[in-house]
Amino acid sequence: MSALNNNHTAQQPLTAVDLFSGCGGLSCGLKEAGFQVAAAVELDSKAQATYKLNHPSVRLYGQDIRTLDPERVMNDAGLRPGQLDLLAGCPPCQGFSRLRTRNQKTSVRDDRNNLVAEFVRFVKVLKPKTIMLENVPALAKDGRFTRMRNQLAGLSYEIVVHVLDAADYEVPQRRKRLIMLASRIHKPQIAPTAGNRVTVRQALAGVGAPSTTKDKLHSMRENRSQAVRDLIALIPKNGGSRSDLGQEHQLDCHKRSDGFKDVYGRMAWDEVSPTITSGCHNPSKGRFLHPSYNRNITLREAALLQGFPKDYAFDTSHGKEAIALMIGNALPPPFIAAHAGALRDGLMAVEPKGAPS
Repeated sequence: MSALNNNHTAQQPLTAVDLFSGCGGLSCGLKEAGFQVAAAVELDSKAQATYKLNHPSVRLYGQDIRTLDPERVMNDAGLRPGQLDLLAGCPPCQGFSRLRTRNQKTSVRDDRNNLVAEFVRFVKVLKPKTIMLENVPALAKDGRFTRMRNQLAGLSYEIVVHVLDAADYEVPQRRKRLIMLASRIHKPQIAPTAGNRVTVRQALAGVGAPSTTKDKLHSMRENRSQAVRDLIALIPKNGGSRSDLGQEHQLDCHKRSDGFKDVYGRMAWDEVSPTITSGCHNPSKGRFLHPSYNRNITLREAALLQGFPKDYAFDTSHGKEAIALMIGNALPPPFIAAHAGALRDGLMAVEPKGAPS
């Protein structure tokens, strides 16, 4: 990532607004890229609490975005139309997920998909210099996304859209995502790949045993039946799977169904992890077993594999399922930082001293 232009930073920080902020992965990446996050919007109360723990200086609007006036956000941030450097967000994507889109009718009817229009509503009022939208790849095939692109083009934005693997941007997991960059002041370009991938071994380096840590997120207890603990112990270390075991060692539910081969599988030390999902706390939801130890990865390890800093705070009173949902739904900060950095470089080239547009 290229260095920031000191003149721009000294005179006028690059500003960003984070829509659909979740627990703060997007804001984390924006900050890493040198943006000052002026405001964020999030509906879920537990995600709000986590966001505030880590981004206390950001004005957070804890409400349904459909009830929020963009002019209020702009005025509260002390901005005029056209001054915001970057409007970024990831409209909730459950309705576009791979499993949901197997049933096209279900996907089309999902009201969460309509939140893409809210993103455009904010664009029309704030008139940001640049835009970044991240989502699942299936969004690209939906008519609402096409309409959004057409609307942005009508507002004089130049747009690039790619489906990329976050593993190519220093995120230690396979994670295919759609990224859209748009600008009305320069030609946007997707960030170049990082080169070497970050492996599970590198991401978890220095993480101690859950039994000896003071990190409450890392030490949250597992509750497994003896049958499940016995099965986990049999699965070969460093990338092994339940399919490596004979039929006599399979759980009854696995004997009845041959699908979802990755469940009760181990991660491999020298590869990237599988996609970290909201089920990352449960080996029955995917390949979430530790490469060497007879346990699931901890929520701290899941957060690290999602690209969060080691000290990113989560309130453990929210419970495992809620925290796993936040981590799994988060935008990986290094992926966001790379593409926000590409937009930043374009902004700096056009406005090296931060002159208002």
